[in-house]
Amino acid sequence: MLGQSKAIQAVRAQLQRYAGCDVQVLIEGETGTGKELAAREIHYASARRDHPFVPVNCGAIPDSLIENELFGHDRGAFTDAKGAQPGLIDHARGGTLFLDEVDTLSDKGQVTLLRFLQDNEYRPVGCGAARVSDARIIAATNASLERQVVAGRFRRDLHYRLNALYLRLPPLRERDDDVALLAGHFVGAVAVRLRGPAKQWGEDALQALLAYAWPGNVRELDNIALRAYMCSEGPIIGLAELAAAEPAFAGAGAMPRRRASEPDLGFSAAKLHAIRKFEHDYLTHLMQQACGNISAAARLSGTERRQLGKLLLKHGIGTKPFRPR
Repeated sequence: MLGQSKAIQAVRAQLQRYAGCDVQVLIEGETGTGKELAAREIHYASARRDHPFVPVNCGAIPDSLIENELFGHDRGAFTDAKGAQPGLIDHARGGTLFLDEVDTLSDKGQVTLLRFLQDNEYRPVGCGAARVSDARIIAATNASLERQVVAGRFRRDLHYRLNALYLRLPPLRERDDDVALLAGHFVGAVAVRLRGPAKQWGEDALQALLAYAWPGNVRELDNIALRAYMCSEGPIIGLAELAAAEPAFAGAGAMPRRRASEPDLGFSAAKLHAIRKFEHDYLTHLMQQACGNISAAARLSGTERRQLGKLLLKHGIGTKPFRPR
């Protein structure tokens, strides 16, 4: 995980400690902060490094197939089961099973996972004999599981099982020292990937990147670097190319997110910028917790749905990027 900020250095140290402690880990962080990358760092720094790392998106598993996907099935378990097939837990034997978006599991899926975590025993569909798994479980979510528990959407006993060790990944806006470093890295990676000429950011573009709030975090920066590289014909990617790649940087579009503490801002302007930044950051985090559901977000924040909709429109925050894929 690239970075020189204190926040990311603390995360790297925590990952190393967790790699040597072979129990469940719960990783929480906003969309695009690198939760799977963190899980892989734990796996490949651990004694399990020579065994499989198996990622699974919990939101993509149909409720009716949860046991079959996790535990597999025996021959004759159902009509088309002409042979035995291992599940994800079998594939992760000796290694790590990474459960991404674990908060999207249905009630049935939560019960199924809880039963397995209690003693690491499972039964493939159609098989009478229990088997024991030694796979390590690492779960991740872009929502606060504690809040999901309070709201009645996630089982507290399952939360306890998953949360043996906890890691919060900081959003990019808390990693100011890393923005320029990551931006340079991603542009260099694009040049290598496309076998194109080396390019670098202009000072005006870098200042705009540093002032931006990054609701999509590192993934958003990676995508913007790719588009800006493609929009630039010369060796320097300036503010014009950046604005062409991302409309949020056009004109004054990037300026509302500049730091309110900058000395060239008067009190009223600084106050306005601080309020805008707070509203934008709060709404982004709220929509991540509610998975893009405005009604759920309104309940979590204690605001009227209509009022929340106006605030989202004001800050240009849509619902689609936060919905489970």
